[in-house]
Amino acid sequence: MRWRAIDEPQPGPKWAGLFQEFWPDYHQWWIREGPEARPGYLDSVNALKTHMPELLPLYEELCDLAGGADHAARFLSFYCPPPYLSACSQALWPGAEPVLVRNYDYSPHAFDGVVMRTEWLGRTVLGTSDSLWGLVDGINDAGLAMSLTFGGRRVVGEGFGVPLILRYVLQTCETAEEAGAALSRLPTHMSYNVTVVDRYRKFLTAFMAPDRKAVLKHVSVATNHQEKVEWDSHARFTATVERERFLLQRLTLHREPEEKFIGAFLKPPLYSSAFSEGFGTLYTAVYRPRKLEMELRWPGSVWHMPLMAFDERTLAVQVPGF
Repeated sequence: MRWRAIDEPQPGPKWAGLFQEFWPDYHQWWIREGPEARPGYLDSVNALKTHMPELLPLYEELCDLAGGADHAARFLSFYCPPPYLSACSQALWPGAEPVLVRNYDYSPHAFDGVVMRTEWLGRTVLGTSDSLWGLVDGINDAGLAMSLTFGGRRVVGEGFGVPLILRYVLQTCETAEEAGAALSRLPTHMSYNVTVVDRYRKFLTAFMAPDRKAVLKHVSVATNHQEKVEWDSHARFTATVERERFLLQRLTLHREPEEKFIGAFLKPPLYSSAFSEGFGTLYTAVYRPRKLEMELRWPGSVWHMPLMAFDERTLAVQVPGF
């Protein structure tokens, strides 16, 4: 599997090239239930105006780079996209320095493998790209870091895909408190758990859902259920309860050195080898808000990426069965 680190301060030819490369596959996914199943252009733009007005100039610029077609513009709004599932684990190291560690468990056949550094809207953001301008985890120049896990519920409703929600928060917020306020009001189309930590080590996890108000908790661990298991078969398949217990035990029984804590994410039960089922661990991400840096890790490999000294490069990672 090929990974790419891309640095483009403002939307331009690099982003347009990514769009041309990924759009055919994203388009097929977006229309799989028929284009009429997705909101129209006006509804999509109005949703952005209502809930994320700060992103509107950037959205319009990206739509222009994408060619201005109706389907592309509706897709890029990421309003009420088709449903999708992932697994994932995330936790905060309980040491003096704030460190957010997460595993992203997903299908390698539906993953971009792109890390993007941008300076959109006057704010530097670095993270793992999804849906061309969304993020599944990331950090900004204020020292705010965040990541997501699927919340383990079947309900689908009206709202945005969570990668765009993460993009919005990292573009507009500087502290965990500000992030919590934004996550409380933004509508999501599925249930997700979003863990946030800032450079002052203030943290929270938002349990977001399309059919009920977001719940903000001062908890530092999230797997694939919210306050209780609501989808039994998914919980059993992903071992969400077992992974949560494993992490809670590591946090409460004794304080581990940072490297040992991170290393646990590269081994079972946190590391998943279910690649053929679409839930293998594609990477482990490490975010250090005070140092403004990100790392991607795989068994036997580390990719260090400082926010302010970022180098474009490519990396080949062996994924079983891919």
